[in-house]
Amino acid sequence: MTRKFALAAVLVGASALVACTTTDPYTGMPVRNNTGTGALAGAAGGALLGYLTNTNKGEQGRKNALIGAGIGALAGGAVGNYMDRQQADFRRSLEGSGVMIRRNGDQIVLVMPSDVTFAVDRSDVQPQFTRVLDDVARTLNAYSQTTIDVVGHADSSGPDEYNQVLSERRASAVAAYLTNQGRVLPDRIFVAGMGERQPIADNATPAGRAQNRRVEIVLRPLTR
Repeated sequence: MTRKFALAAVLVGASALVACTTTDPYTGMPVRNNTGTGALAGAAGGALLGYLTNTNKGEQGRKNALIGAGIGALAGGAVGNYMDRQQADFRRSLEGSGVMIRRNGDQIVLVMPSDVTFAVDRSDVQPQFTRVLDDVARTLNAYSQTTIDVVGHADSSGPDEYNQVLSERRASAVAAYLTNQGRVLPDRIFVAGMGERQPIADNATPAGRAQNRRVEIVLRPLTR
């Protein structure tokens, strides 16, 4: 079984992983990881987080794996132009989808709110969401010189631990779809769940909670 298909197997609870820690480049916080595959197991089983394929647990390890796979790094003025073109293609392909596209310097962030992504209290990819992810995967495959962080978020309803695991499962489901159905190279992907720790709206209102229940895909240029 390849590591890519092992991802799907763990998502349905087919294996139990022994955890240690690595550092999430998205937040700088320690997260659980499996030393054999560079992946993380969620507390309830089934969520797969961390670097999907490289065994050097870190951002440099991911870069090395991509360069080793023949994906060249960007340099100098090429970076901004490359990300500009990628952002424009995402805007065209995701128009009308409900996905918000943010630009932070050389980073692109795709914000997928709850009305686009998952049913309430569920982590299985819905049919309407697969169409969005198909469009995302096509653009990701056209711009291979970017790394991909898939990050799940939850609102503050329910216990903290439950929300953490749910956010992990949702991020893992998106990563699994991108790699298995969208054929996105697993070496590019880091997966994390933030639970309810990073709200973008007021959890005291239904509208705010709906905004906080989201998956974000963070894209960074692969640079030297």
